[in-house]
Amino acid sequence: MWPNKQPSLGWIFVSRMIGIICFLIAVVLANILKFYVSSPVYQSGVVFLNENFWLFILIAIIFLVADLFGAFPFPLNLPAPIIRAFGSVFCIAVMLIIFQWVDGITGMTLYHFFWLISFLLGPLVFLIVLASGYYEIMRQLWWQPKLEHETGSNTLVFHEEPPVQSSKTTSDAKSWEEIGSEFRLMLFDIIHRFREEIRKKE
Repeated sequence: MWPNKQPSLGWIFVSRMIGIICFLIAVVLANILKFYVSSPVYQSGVVFLNENFWLFILIAIIFLVADLFGAFPFPLNLPAPIIRAFGSVFCIAVMLIIFQWVDGITGMTLYHFFWLISFLLGPLVFLIVLASGYYEIMRQLWWQPKLEHETGSNTLVFHEEPPVQSSKTTSDAKSWEEIGSEFRLMLFDIIHRFREEIRKKE
């Protein structure tokens, strides 16, 4: 099974910023509709959204930074799982705030139940996200050398020609050297593309 191709830094930044902009537009529209919708539930929802606006923005920025670090090659992607794990803890905090708001609207007692569970759920989610993030990094490191080895092996088999005469030994040795130089140039081109991608986004 082949590993998934990592999206570029530009695509990650643009897609996440589009999500943040859509959220800002939704908040503005909700505040405008507040003057036309007289429902108490809607009014309370808009107030809840405004009071926790910066918390939502902070969570979006945390995951944006985590995704940007995750797009870098090893070892620059090592901070990504830690940042994403902290973002998941903030998400649990948002869930608690939502349950508290729901309790205020419906008169239920969900908040106290989930507040007790959060003491166990928070560290558990943090460790799961952290472990899965570093597992993904190790998986990519494991697959990368195998891909390079298999690519080199396929290239050698593709360019290999069956010996027709024993007098072709010298020409065959030269062809192997050319294949090795082509493989080295291919690796150099991959590293060069990584550097160019990083320089474009700085």
